[in-house]
Amino acid sequence: MKKNILVTTKWVEDHLDDPNIRLIEVGSGNNEAYKKAHIPGAIWWFWKSYCWHETNRQFITPEKLAKNLGEVGIGPNTILVLYGDPVQYGNYAFWAFTMAGHADIRLLDGSRKKWLQEGRKMTTEISDFPPVIYPSTNPDSSMRVDRENILANLDNPQRLLLDLRSPEEYSGERVIEYGSFDHGAERGGRIPGALHLHYKDLLNSDDSYKSEKELSAIFGAAGITKNVNIEIVCYCRLSHRASLAWFALTHILGYKNIKIYDGSWTEWGSIVGVPIEK
Repeated sequence: MKKNILVTTKWVEDHLDDPNIRLIEVGSGNNEAYKKAHIPGAIWWFWKSYCWHETNRQFITPEKLAKNLGEVGIGPNTILVLYGDPVQYGNYAFWAFTMAGHADIRLLDGSRKKWLQEGRKMTTEISDFPPVIYPSTNPDSSMRVDRENILANLDNPQRLLLDLRSPEEYSGERVIEYGSFDHGAERGGRIPGALHLHYKDLLNSDDSYKSEKELSAIFGAAGITKNVNIEIVCYCRLSHRASLAWFALTHILGYKNIKIYDGSWTEWGSIVGVPIEK
Protein backbone atom coordinates (compact mmCIF):
# COMPACT_ATOMS: atom_id res chain seq x y z
CA MET A 1 0.00 0.00 0.00
CA LYS A 2 1.25 3.49 -0.85
CA LYS A 3 2.28 5.25 2.33
CA ASN A 4 -0.62 7.15 3.90
CA ILE A 5 -2.94 6.67 0.93
CA LEU A 6 -5.64 5.65 3.43
CA VAL A 7 -5.34 8.36 6.05
CA THR A 8 -6.72 8.36 9.55
CA THR A 9 -8.96 10.96 11.12
CA LYS A 10 -6.10 11.93 13.43
CA TRP A 11 -3.75 12.44 10.47
CA VAL A 12 -6.24 14.74 8.78
CA GLU A 13 -6.92 16.71 11.96
CA ASP A 14 -3.16 17.10 12.52
CA HIS A 15 -2.81 18.50 8.96
CA LEU A 16 -5.80 20.85 8.82
CA ASP A 17 -3.48 23.87 8.62
CA ASP A 18 -1.19 22.39 5.97
CA PRO A 19 -1.59 24.60 2.86
CA ASN A 20 -0.59 21.72 0.56
CA ILE A 21 -3.46 19.50 1.74
CA ARG A 22 -7.04 20.08 0.67
CA LEU A 23 -10.25 18.23 1.49
CA ILE A 24 -13.35 17.58 -0.59
CA GLU A 25 -16.55 16.08 0.83
CA VAL A 26 -18.33 14.15 -1.92
CA GLY A 27 -22.08 13.89 -1.36
CA SER A 28 -24.95 11.92 -2.83
CA GLY A 29 -27.75 14.42 -2.32
CA ASN A 30 -27.90 18.08 -1.35
CA ASN A 31 -25.32 19.82 0.81
CA GLU A 32 -27.54 20.55 3.80
CA ALA A 33 -25.57 18.31 6.17
CA TYR A 34 -22.34 19.84 4.93
CA LYS A 35 -23.63 23.37 5.56
CA LYS A 36 -24.63 22.43 9.11
CA ALA A 37 -21.17 21.04 9.93
CA HIS A 38 -18.14 19.79 8.01
CA ILE A 39 -14.42 19.25 8.42
CA PRO A 40 -12.66 22.64 8.48
CA GLY A 41 -11.39 23.63 5.05
CA ALA A 42 -13.42 21.03 3.17
CA ILE A 43 -15.48 21.99 0.14
CA TRP A 44 -18.54 20.05 -1.03
CA TRP A 45 -19.04 18.43 -4.43
CA PHE A 46 -22.05 16.50 -5.71
CA TRP A 47 -20.69 13.19 -6.97
CA LYS A 48 -22.46 13.10 -10.33
CA SER A 49 -21.56 16.67 -11.29
CA TYR A 50 -17.86 16.16 -10.62
CA CYS A 51 -17.23 12.48 -11.44
CA TRP A 52 -19.14 12.20 -14.73
CA HIS A 53 -18.91 13.86 -18.09
CA GLU A 54 -21.70 16.42 -18.52
CA THR A 55 -23.52 14.63 -21.35
CA ASN A 56 -22.32 11.17 -22.36
CA ARG A 57 -22.17 9.24 -19.07
CA GLN A 58 -18.43 8.80 -19.39
CA PHE A 59 -16.13 9.85 -16.58
CA ILE A 60 -14.68 13.27 -15.99
CA THR A 61 -11.87 14.08 -18.41
CA PRO A 62 -8.41 15.20 -17.28
CA GLU A 63 -9.14 18.62 -18.78
CA LYS A 64 -12.37 19.03 -16.84
CA LEU A 65 -10.90 17.73 -13.59
CA ALA A 66 -7.98 20.16 -13.96
CA LYS A 67 -10.44 23.01 -14.51
CA ASN A 68 -12.61 22.01 -11.54
CA LEU A 69 -9.67 21.59 -9.17
CA GLY A 70 -7.91 24.73 -10.34
CA GLU A 71 -11.05 26.80 -9.78
CA VAL A 72 -11.02 25.91 -6.07
CA GLY A 73 -7.31 26.45 -5.60
CA ILE A 74 -6.11 22.87 -5.95
CA GLY A 75 -3.00 22.47 -8.09
CA PRO A 76 -1.34 19.41 -9.63
CA ASN A 77 0.97 19.01 -6.60
CA THR A 78 -1.73 19.43 -3.96
CA ILE A 79 -2.45 16.44 -1.74
CA LEU A 80 -6.17 15.88 -2.25
CA VAL A 81 -8.02 14.16 0.61
CA LEU A 82 -11.47 12.82 -0.25
CA TYR A 83 -14.25 11.64 2.03
CA GLY A 84 -17.82 10.64 1.33
CA ASP A 85 -21.28 11.14 2.74
CA PRO A 86 -22.16 8.30 2.59
CA VAL A 87 -18.79 6.61 2.63
CA GLN A 88 -18.82 5.02 -0.86
CA TYR A 89 -18.98 8.37 -2.67
CA GLY A 90 -15.53 9.30 -1.45
CA ASN A 91 -14.20 6.01 -2.82
CA TYR A 92 -15.99 6.53 -6.12
CA ALA A 93 -14.48 10.00 -6.53
CA PHE A 94 -11.06 8.61 -5.61
CA TRP A 95 -11.40 6.09 -8.44
CA ALA A 96 -12.71 8.63 -10.97
CA PHE A 97 -10.10 11.26 -10.16
CA THR A 98 -7.36 8.63 -10.26
CA MET A 99 -8.46 7.76 -13.80
CA ALA A 100 -8.45 11.46 -14.67
CA GLY A 101 -4.88 11.79 -13.47
CA HIS A 102 -4.56 13.74 -10.22
CA ALA A 103 -1.19 12.64 -8.84
CA ASP A 104 -1.68 12.47 -5.07
CA ILE A 105 -5.09 11.48 -3.73
CA ARG A 106 -5.73 10.22 -0.21
CA LEU A 107 -8.89 8.71 1.24
CA LEU A 108 -10.12 9.54 4.73
CA ASP A 109 -10.74 6.23 6.52
CA GLY A 110 -14.25 6.27 7.97
CA SER A 111 -15.22 9.40 6.04
CA ARG A 112 -17.69 11.78 7.66
CA LYS A 113 -19.25 9.18 9.96
CA LYS A 114 -16.09 8.28 11.88
CA TRP A 115 -15.05 11.92 12.10
CA LEU A 116 -18.38 12.83 13.71
CA GLN A 117 -18.38 9.85 16.06
CA GLU A 118 -14.96 10.84 17.37
CA GLY A 119 -16.11 14.38 18.06
CA ARG A 120 -13.39 15.99 15.96
CA LYS A 121 -13.32 19.60 14.82
CA MET A 122 -16.25 20.74 12.70
CA THR A 123 -17.23 24.10 11.25
CA THR A 124 -20.04 25.84 9.40
CA GLU A 125 -17.62 28.19 7.62
CA ILE A 126 -17.59 27.74 3.84
CA SER A 127 -13.99 28.06 2.67
CA ASP A 128 -13.14 30.10 -0.40
CA PHE A 129 -9.84 29.56 -2.17
CA PRO A 130 -8.27 31.62 -4.97
CA PRO A 131 -8.01 29.78 -8.30
CA VAL A 132 -4.73 28.35 -9.57
CA ILE A 133 -3.50 27.14 -12.93
CA TYR A 134 -3.77 23.37 -13.29
CA PRO A 135 -2.32 21.87 -16.51
CA SER A 136 -4.20 18.88 -17.91
CA THR A 137 -2.83 15.44 -17.08
CA ASN A 138 -2.90 12.09 -18.85
CA PRO A 139 -5.84 9.77 -18.15
CA ASP A 140 -5.50 6.14 -17.06
CA SER A 141 -8.59 4.01 -17.61
CA SER A 142 -6.81 0.70 -17.04
CA MET A 143 -8.85 0.02 -13.89
CA ARG A 144 -12.16 0.16 -15.77
CA VAL A 145 -13.99 -2.28 -18.11
CA ASP A 146 -17.15 -1.86 -20.18
CA ARG A 147 -20.09 -4.12 -21.01
CA GLU A 148 -18.57 -5.48 -24.22
CA ASN A 149 -15.52 -6.55 -22.28
CA ILE A 150 -17.67 -8.27 -19.65
CA LEU A 151 -19.71 -10.11 -22.27
CA ALA A 152 -16.62 -11.24 -24.18
CA ASN A 153 -15.01 -12.64 -21.03
CA LEU A 154 -17.91 -14.43 -19.32
CA ASP A 155 -16.14 -17.78 -19.83
CA ASN A 156 -12.62 -16.51 -19.21
CA PRO A 157 -11.06 -18.75 -16.53
CA GLN A 158 -8.57 -16.02 -15.66
CA ARG A 159 -11.25 -13.53 -14.64
CA LEU A 160 -13.43 -13.42 -11.55
CA LEU A 161 -16.50 -11.20 -11.21
CA LEU A 162 -17.29 -9.92 -7.73
CA ASP A 163 -20.78 -8.58 -6.97
CA LEU A 164 -20.74 -6.15 -4.02
CA ARG A 165 -24.48 -5.61 -3.77
CA SER A 166 -26.80 -6.72 -0.98
CA PRO A 167 -27.91 -10.37 -0.79
CA GLU A 168 -31.39 -9.50 -2.10
CA GLU A 169 -29.91 -7.77 -5.14
CA TYR A 170 -27.51 -10.62 -5.85
CA SER A 171 -30.29 -13.21 -5.63
CA GLY A 172 -32.50 -11.23 -8.01
CA GLU A 173 -35.18 -10.54 -5.42
CA ARG A 174 -34.65 -6.80 -5.89
CA VAL A 175 -32.65 -4.48 -8.14
CA ILE A 176 -31.86 -2.08 -5.28
CA GLU A 177 -31.30 -2.91 -1.65
CA TYR A 178 -34.08 -2.70 0.93
CA GLY A 179 -34.87 0.80 2.16
CA SER A 180 -35.37 2.44 -1.24
CA PHE A 181 -37.89 2.27 -4.05
CA ASP A 182 -37.02 -0.82 -6.12
CA HIS A 183 -35.73 0.70 -9.34
CA GLY A 184 -32.60 1.01 -11.45
CA ALA A 185 -32.76 -1.90 -13.90
CA GLU A 186 -35.36 -3.84 -15.86
CA ARG A 187 -34.36 -7.24 -14.49
CA GLY A 188 -33.14 -8.63 -11.20
CA GLY A 189 -30.28 -11.08 -10.91
CA ARG A 190 -26.53 -11.13 -11.36
CA ILE A 191 -23.94 -11.47 -14.10
CA PRO A 192 -23.39 -15.19 -14.78
CA GLY A 193 -20.66 -16.69 -12.63
CA ALA A 194 -20.31 -13.71 -10.32
CA LEU A 195 -19.17 -14.32 -6.76
CA HIS A 196 -20.82 -12.37 -3.97
CA LEU A 197 -19.56 -10.20 -1.13
CA HIS A 198 -21.73 -7.61 0.57
CA TYR A 199 -19.79 -4.35 0.64
CA LYS A 200 -20.79 -3.67 4.25
CA ASP A 201 -18.73 -6.68 5.33
CA LEU A 202 -15.59 -4.70 4.46
CA LEU A 203 -16.37 -1.93 6.94
CA ASN A 204 -16.53 -1.41 10.66
CA SER A 205 -19.59 0.21 12.23
CA ASP A 206 -17.95 3.65 11.92
CA ASP A 207 -17.41 3.18 8.14
CA SER A 208 -13.68 2.65 8.50
CA TYR A 209 -12.10 -0.31 6.75
CA LYS A 210 -11.53 -3.49 8.69
CA SER A 211 -7.95 -4.53 9.29
CA GLU A 212 -5.75 -5.90 6.52
CA LYS A 213 -5.90 -9.36 8.11
CA GLU A 214 -9.69 -9.24 8.38
CA LEU A 215 -10.09 -8.02 4.81
CA SER A 216 -7.86 -10.77 3.47
CA ALA A 217 -9.97 -13.36 5.27
CA ILE A 218 -13.26 -11.81 4.10
CA PHE A 219 -12.21 -11.73 0.45
CA GLY A 220 -10.77 -15.21 0.74
CA ALA A 221 -14.04 -16.58 2.09
CA ALA A 222 -15.79 -15.07 -0.95
CA GLY A 223 -13.37 -16.86 -3.29
CA ILE A 224 -11.01 -13.93 -3.93
CA THR A 225 -7.38 -14.76 -3.22
CA LYS A 226 -4.13 -13.13 -4.27
CA ASN A 227 -3.17 -14.43 -7.70
CA VAL A 228 -1.33 -12.26 -10.21
CA ASN A 229 -2.73 -14.37 -13.07
CA ILE A 230 -6.36 -13.69 -12.17
CA GLU A 231 -8.15 -10.47 -13.05
CA ILE A 232 -10.88 -9.41 -10.64
CA VAL A 233 -13.72 -7.19 -11.83
CA CYS A 234 -15.96 -5.61 -9.18
CA TYR A 235 -19.47 -4.31 -9.80
CA CYS A 236 -22.61 -3.30 -7.91
CA ARG A 237 -25.55 -1.19 -9.13
CA LEU A 238 -23.79 2.03 -10.16
CA SER A 239 -20.23 1.03 -9.12
CA HIS A 240 -20.04 3.18 -5.95
CA ARG A 241 -20.06 0.15 -3.66
CA ALA A 242 -17.76 -1.68 -6.05
CA SER A 243 -15.20 1.11 -5.60
CA LEU A 244 -14.97 0.20 -1.89
CA ALA A 245 -13.77 -3.29 -2.82
CA TRP A 246 -11.51 -1.99 -5.59
CA PHE A 247 -9.78 0.31 -3.10
CA ALA A 248 -9.43 -2.38 -0.45
CA LEU A 249 -7.99 -4.92 -2.87
CA THR A 250 -5.71 -2.46 -4.66
CA HIS A 251 -4.54 -0.03 -1.99
CA ILE A 252 -4.82 -2.01 1.26
CA LEU A 253 -4.12 -5.61 0.24
CA GLY A 254 -1.89 -4.80 -2.73
CA TYR A 255 -3.65 -7.02 -5.26
CA LYS A 256 -2.95 -6.50 -8.94
CA ASN A 257 -5.38 -6.52 -11.89
CA ILE A 258 -8.38 -5.17 -10.00
CA LYS A 259 -10.95 -3.39 -12.15
CA ILE A 260 -14.49 -2.05 -11.99
CA TYR A 261 -17.34 -2.56 -14.42
CA ASP A 262 -18.72 0.95 -14.09
CA GLY A 263 -22.05 0.33 -15.83
CA SER A 264 -22.74 -2.35 -13.22
CA TRP A 265 -26.25 -3.71 -12.75
CA THR A 266 -28.01 -0.53 -13.82
CA GLU A 267 -26.63 -1.17 -17.29
CA TRP A 268 -26.37 -4.99 -17.39
CA GLY A 269 -29.85 -5.51 -15.97
CA SER A 270 -31.40 -3.47 -18.80
CA ILE A 271 -29.43 -4.58 -21.87
CA VAL A 272 -31.38 -6.56 -24.43
CA GLY A 273 -29.83 -9.94 -25.17
CA VAL A 274 -27.32 -10.41 -22.33
CA PRO A 275 -27.53 -13.38 -19.93
CA ILE A 276 -28.27 -13.16 -16.22
CA GLU A 277 -28.43 -15.61 -13.32
CA LYS A 278 -30.79 -15.72 -10.37
